[in-house]
Amino acid sequence: MAAPGENMKIDADRLWDSLMEMAKIGPGVAGGNNRQTVTDEDSEGRHLFQEWCKAAGCSMGLDTMGNMFARREGTDPDALPVYVGSHLDTQPTGGKYDGVLGVLGGLEIIRSLNDLGVKTKHPIVVTNWTNEEGTRFAPAMLASGVFAGVHTQDWAYDKKDAEGKKFGDELKRIGWRGDEAVGDRKMHAFFELHIEQGPILEAEGKDIGVVTHGQGLSWTQVTITGKDSHTGSTPMPMRKNAGLGMARVLELVDEIAWSHKPHAVGAAGHIDVFPNSRNVIPGKVVFTVDLRSPDLSVIEDMEARLKSGAQKICDDMGLGVEFEKVGGFDPVTFNPDCVTAVRDAAERIGYSHRDLISGAGHDACWINRVAPTAMVMCPCVDGLSHNEAEDISREWAEAGANVLMHAVVETAVIVE
Repeated sequence: MAAPGENMKIDADRLWDSLMEMAKIGPGVAGGNNRQTVTDEDSEGRHLFQEWCKAAGCSMGLDTMGNMFARREGTDPDALPVYVGSHLDTQPTGGKYDGVLGVLGGLEIIRSLNDLGVKTKHPIVVTNWTNEEGTRFAPAMLASGVFAGVHTQDWAYDKKDAEGKKFGDELKRIGWRGDEAVGDRKMHAFFELHIEQGPILEAEGKDIGVVTHGQGLSWTQVTITGKDSHTGSTPMPMRKNAGLGMARVLELVDEIAWSHKPHAVGAAGHIDVFPNSRNVIPGKVVFTVDLRSPDLSVIEDMEARLKSGAQKICDDMGLGVEFEKVGGFDPVTFNPDCVTAVRDAAERIGYSHRDLISGAGHDACWINRVAPTAMVMCPCVDGLSHNEAEDISREWAEAGANVLMHAVVETAVIVE
């Protein structure tokens, strides 16, 4: 197929202005955004995106999970569309670019093709996936997961937030529950642009990350039980310190992850200590161990070593321990042809690039199950994300969107 000319570029100023305009909706307290899924702020952001898509000549589809699909027609009515997109929802203290760059970068492709008068054989569809973040309604990547058949819609509708409100009810309340059956759409390919959310590209001075794989994830909730007792009057040999047991297990987690360097990682991010009093030795701790690797056999090894090692630690200390698998997904290998399209696009335009393994979950990881998929990444300052201080440069956004455009347009096939 013919590749787009290297002078085919997006309008970087327009893309940046759109990012800044969207960031005005659901502002955070420290310069970022709080536009959590299926809130009034989410609805407002959706309306703005819809207005922009309509102005660009797109028709808008909306499925029963609230996924938005802005379609630019192709010249062949029977050709499957090339999809591109990400998400507009944010963390409670989120940044202006996580997810949003992928959606508005997709919209900028449509706008630029219109400006250039370029037609494609395949339609191009820009997608906003509902509830990628999973903060208000767990798990993350909820609607793309239903689309890909990983979750059922009824299960998703019944997910509750901290106030007991159901996802399905809130989606209906804000007016973004469509009639189209979720998952009915067939895709020629799917591309997602995203900030790296890690430090590698910036540290190495690379413009573009060509994402070849997505790390698999395993969440194991560990409950260690000992005995609450006074920190001052309980002799050291008579203590059953669940907190100390946790500390030793977390050291084990670190050792296990290091043994599979450089790509495996492990830590505990969620920890509850009971009774959590200054002068009481913890009698119970509950924490979730997050293990990740692009190799399924490595994840399985880490899980097994966590359980056997933690069991021995607790047995030796006279503590009880229980394990519960509370989440996870297998590693993802993105489509070689789509990955090559991204890599070729970076080389054609003249951007420096390197292959990357995504350490975070993305909608593309689920869509990869039902369509050929790849991701483009651009750097972010200090690798910081899920934080209001998240930042990227205008030039990084431009480079990512240009590579996205070339990969999408090449796959959608230019009509001369």
